[in-house]
Amino acid sequence: MDVRAAFNAIVGNLEYPMFIVTARTGDERLGCLIGFATQTSIHPQRFAVCLSRENRTHRRGRDSPALAVHGVPADAEDLVELFGGETGDDVDKFARCAWHDGPEGLPILERCERWFVGRVVDRLDAGDHELFLLEPVAASAGREEDFTFHRAKRIEPGHPA
Repeated sequence: MDVRAAFNAIVGNLEYPMFIVTARTGDERLGCLIGFATQTSIHPQRFAVCLSRENRTHRRGRDSPALAVHGVPADAEDLVELFGGETGDDVDKFARCAWHDGPEGLPILERCERWFVGRVVDRLDAGDHELFLLEPVAASAGREEDFTFHRAKRIEPGHPA
């Protein structure tokens, strides 16, 4: 088996939570579903999110000083479809869901009890994605179960992956 196929076999079977990242640039609210994210440090607290270079949230929100990262509840398939299967180029996602202004002026999704706002401390090239290293500055810890990667795999992306 070649390296590419073996690597795809390993990572294709991983199960991890999905997140919705929101941003704001001026008056424009942005948001997308992401699957590439992880805690990177305990002291200091750091979390990495990767945004596809193809989507509007990256293109328009790339220079945001902070991002909001939402844990998606297991029963929120409608949010996964909206933020993963639609593009902000064609649809105002925030007109289709409940949200409020949160810390740093970022949109916080009402259905997501678990979220944090992170100040962007670094940006790194991660191939077809850009990695944003975040330092948490505000957070809310709910008790919901996560929507996972394998459940989200069937969604046709709003932009090509």
